[in-house]
Amino acid sequence: MDSTAPTRLHSIKLWPPSQSTRQVLVDRIIKNLTTPSILSRKYGLLSKEEAEQEAKQIESAAFASANQHFEKEPDGDGGSAVQTYAKESSTLMVEVVKRGPRSKEEPEAVFEPVTAQENTEPVAAEENTFFDISGGKRAFIDADEAKELLKPLQEPGNKYTKICFSNRSFCLAAAHVAAPILSSVKDQLTEVDLSDFVAGRPEEEALEVMNLFSSALKDAELRYLNLSHNALGEKGVRAFGELLKSQGNLEELYLINDGISEEAAKAVCELLPSTQKLKILHFHNNMTGDEGAIAIAELLTKCPILEDFRCSSTRVDSEGGVALAKALGKCPHLKKIDLRDNMFGVEAGIALSNVISVFTNLTEIYLSYLNLENEGTLALVNALKDSTSSLEVLEMAGNDFTAEAASALAALVLAKKESITKIGLSENELKDEGAIVIAKALEEDISRLTEVDLSTNMIRRAGARVLSQAVVGKPGFKLLNINGNFLSDEGVEDVTEIFKNSPDLLGPLDENDPEGEEYDEEEEAEEDGDDNDDELESQLKGLELKQEE
Repeated sequence: MDSTAPTRLHSIKLWPPSQSTRQVLVDRIIKNLTTPSILSRKYGLLSKEEAEQEAKQIESAAFASANQHFEKEPDGDGGSAVQTYAKESSTLMVEVVKRGPRSKEEPEAVFEPVTAQENTEPVAAEENTFFDISGGKRAFIDADEAKELLKPLQEPGNKYTKICFSNRSFCLAAAHVAAPILSSVKDQLTEVDLSDFVAGRPEEEALEVMNLFSSALKDAELRYLNLSHNALGEKGVRAFGELLKSQGNLEELYLINDGISEEAAKAVCELLPSTQKLKILHFHNNMTGDEGAIAIAELLTKCPILEDFRCSSTRVDSEGGVALAKALGKCPHLKKIDLRDNMFGVEAGIALSNVISVFTNLTEIYLSYLNLENEGTLALVNALKDSTSSLEVLEMAGNDFTAEAASALAALVLAKKESITKIGLSENELKDEGAIVIAKALEEDISRLTEVDLSTNMIRRAGARVLSQAVVGKPGFKLLNINGNFLSDEGVEDVTEIFKNSPDLLGPLDENDPEGEEYDEEEEAEEDGDDNDDELESQLKGLELKQEE
């Protein structure tokens, strides 16, 4: 034998992991998301039900990312893919914990899941136009169950125009049952929800299932299409190629938590024949990055009547952020913009401020966790202040701006006092100086204001008192959140006294730090578990949040 032959030929293949190993990771993530920690004390603890859902989505996204990495190095032993798998899982898990429990007021899709029930009978509503099998426990579907569940779609003269197969995972045999049934009703369908419908299936099988559904629904004239939570990646997007290429009248498209990488984003743009009628486009929680954002930006330039755009938690940096901002300027009918949790920075913030005046119908804008700092924040706030839109919701949490931005924020509030309902400025550094400036603006007659969030802003007793006094008597006001600040015991007593006749309007103060100590970001950081161990399980052992003593 050639003594120079690579020794790695004899090494153990670590990738792909077995289904049982993937489940071990899901269980570990669930445990971390439901166990009290430094992070959960600050951001809130997830329920077991929500943690289970998030854990599966985290694992799927991490697996897609690691698998893409492995395919670029097919001759390796999979060790680097495992490291990517662990690192991605860790990163996504911390993002979920920092986001906290989901608000019930922010559903991610139009089809709301049916309340869990013991039976799994399909639900028919809206005068038998909506066929929904998503109710009940998240479960696999075999061929026999598919035949039984889909019987109503085979009834002569049925009037179903909307179908929801979310939350039920189809095997290949079940897909072969479903495909001809879907094909028989496709001409009457306008809305299709296939989110989370291949969960837990091996990649090869999942892609075949997608291909079958895609072929069956080809040429259906859909208004709404939801392919979220399927860890699509480029392969998955192309597996839906026949369906996507036949859609020229879509008004709503959801690709949430789908592993939409640069290549996948380009595939979406390539396959969609027309977006002229698109009104809602959501790309939340993907690994799009700058190049993918540039592809999405190109798509945006072809969406002249877009009203709702979401590209949050997609790892877009400054270059991609600038591209998206410029492209959004071609969408003058936007009512809602959600770009949260990206790495835009100041330059992208300024680029977005340059097109704000175009959005005359804008009512909601979510710009949290974009690294805007004072410069980017001021540019955006001043642009919003000068715009003619009737802004209702403003979110700019976690942008590291200081009291320097407070006067501009206060001026924005006053400029929109007839329309503004919610103001979210948590996790910045306004301190008392900035809080008092904003509070003075809040003292004005802001008739529709319901919620103000200045939590985690290093605010002390003086700022908390003025904020409390500014909102406590407002008709219709629902919540002041000043948790996570630096209130002394006397400060807590002061604000509690101010709200004594309406205690429900004051959020909890259980995370207040009377000593004014800030959290150490290093202590909050997630351990990656990349300890160069050769065994996959060992490489995943570090996936945990620091627990409280």
